[in-house]
Amino acid sequence: MTGQPLVRNPVLGEQPVRNCAGGIGELSCCMPSAALLDGPSPPVRCGYLSTPISRACVPGSACTRSGCQPSPSSVTKSVSKALVTSVFANHPMRGLISRKGFVDGLLGTDIAMTSLWLADRVDRPLPPNPLDEADRSADVVVVGAGITGLITAVLLARASRDVMVLEALTAGAGTTGNTTAKISLLQGIKLSKIVGRHGVETAQQYVQGNLEGLEWLVQHCEAHGLSVQRQDAYTYAQSEKGLPATREELTAGKTAGLDVEWVDDADVPFPFHGGVRLARQAQFDPMPFLDSLIVELDERNGRLVQGVRVRRVSSEGDGLALHVGSSAGDEFDVHAKQCVLATGIPILDRGGFFARLKPNRSYCMAYQVPGNLTRGMYISADSPTRSVRYAPTAAGDRLIVGGAGHPVGREKHPASSVQELASWARVHYPGALQTHYWSAQDYTPADDLPYVGPILPGNDKIFVATGFDKWGMTNGTAAALALSSRILGGRMEWAEAFASWSPHELSGIPTVMQANLEVGFNLAKGWITPLTRIGDRTSVGGGVVSGPPWHLEARSLVSGVEHRVSPVCPHLGGIVNWNDADESWECPLHGSRFAPDGTLLEGPATRNLTAAQ
Repeated sequence: MTGQPLVRNPVLGEQPVRNCAGGIGELSCCMPSAALLDGPSPPVRCGYLSTPISRACVPGSACTRSGCQPSPSSVTKSVSKALVTSVFANHPMRGLISRKGFVDGLLGTDIAMTSLWLADRVDRPLPPNPLDEADRSADVVVVGAGITGLITAVLLARASRDVMVLEALTAGAGTTGNTTAKISLLQGIKLSKIVGRHGVETAQQYVQGNLEGLEWLVQHCEAHGLSVQRQDAYTYAQSEKGLPATREELTAGKTAGLDVEWVDDADVPFPFHGGVRLARQAQFDPMPFLDSLIVELDERNGRLVQGVRVRRVSSEGDGLALHVGSSAGDEFDVHAKQCVLATGIPILDRGGFFARLKPNRSYCMAYQVPGNLTRGMYISADSPTRSVRYAPTAAGDRLIVGGAGHPVGREKHPASSVQELASWARVHYPGALQTHYWSAQDYTPADDLPYVGPILPGNDKIFVATGFDKWGMTNGTAAALALSSRILGGRMEWAEAFASWSPHELSGIPTVMQANLEVGFNLAKGWITPLTRIGDRTSVGGGVVSGPPWHLEARSLVSGVEHRVSPVCPHLGGIVNWNDADESWECPLHGSRFAPDGTLLEGPATRNLTAAQ
């Protein structure tokens, strides 16, 4: 290796820079595969594009982007635990990874507690100063780098708008990177709810918006050479009890214009008492898709800034000032003419969307299954919900099973439902080996329709996109199409079904009233219940909130490390509860989540839990 340029590899130490198509690459973080120890160089995956390539840079270009990393297929169990530990010891997302040991999961002795889509990605450390003072302005600032935010940004950049995307963590770290990634117009029993509450015309508008979202996604993937699988979607009955709801969805689907059909049987190993089928829907891995959007945004002079959390937005003359905090602790303002909040649930309280949405947590597991895998995408109409699809990976096809959902912060022991889901998978897929486990958060709107548009009636400066109710691949894309069109002066004909303010919301008033009664109950319960635990502050095997109202304390014990924080959610003062399936604190009011040490995971809160007094 004498005389060759070297790069510092976190696994192998100093290694020669690989030749790019145009000469020596200018990559600061190339990571040759561990297989270099005993064999020829395998394909690498560009850390910017997440696309397998044969060299460290994109052939035919002078790529100067840092972060090339080994192809997932090159990571083998022959890699020692010490080498793997050196990669992940300082991983920026290590707080979201299994406390039981992600290293063991990678080596096959435990389960990786991260999604199938995120597991093989090595995130680079976030820069301490992500945004120079001279770059703190844009025509439009999009908050949130998931599917909705990045598509919106790209569409605006295509129209030559100066666009900046601000992301608190990393692109896809929220719901998009933890979804089942089904791209379907058949969405459980969603359409029967919409038809029953809003009528046929609104249901047809909803379907048309989702159809345009599906077509945009599939066309983008095909144009960029990204893998997308066309599969039939099924809403099915697990038992006789589920048949009425399933048949009602068939009727609603036909009424709304879908070419759905009834099937009495399907080639599946789990109970199937009949179902609705919609042909040629789609599924994919959402992360390469996000990578392609990031590349296009950059090519069109848009900016993605990661590791900055927007805390509040205020008016400033004819524009807006977004007050943000960086991962390094710095706080500053970003200025914009308009702002899009694509953050799952809006981080601003104006508009009261936190009171019009019900946050739900659900869980997924990936399995290596012997023999043939179930093809198609399935979701049950009756409870408990069972969601099934397959996913092609570099290591072979995997089965994805989802379910065990519950309102955030209100389930006493979510782990028991997750264990039941795992048992269901093992019963119906004998010999299945679990490889991944993860969870995601979704928001159910009070009137069953998404909220996409101005945060307040007549406000054309701040826009929201929320309430996708587990179907964000099509709804999120439709939201991006509607928002970008509106910002650019146009309008989608079907956008009324997605309106953030509309007369159709009147149908959701009873649901809103019931939901807020539950919020009030959980607020009072959270402050009173810890009084019963004053004499018991143990946190063995999880977390507990105890103490009098003037001295509440939340204690958790994870992997032998005890954390003590204030249990008062900084959003509206709810008292957090422990989720033993995710090992996190959850607010039962509006769904804010926090790590054991109090670090904010997702909003509507915008700050961490404070330290215990």
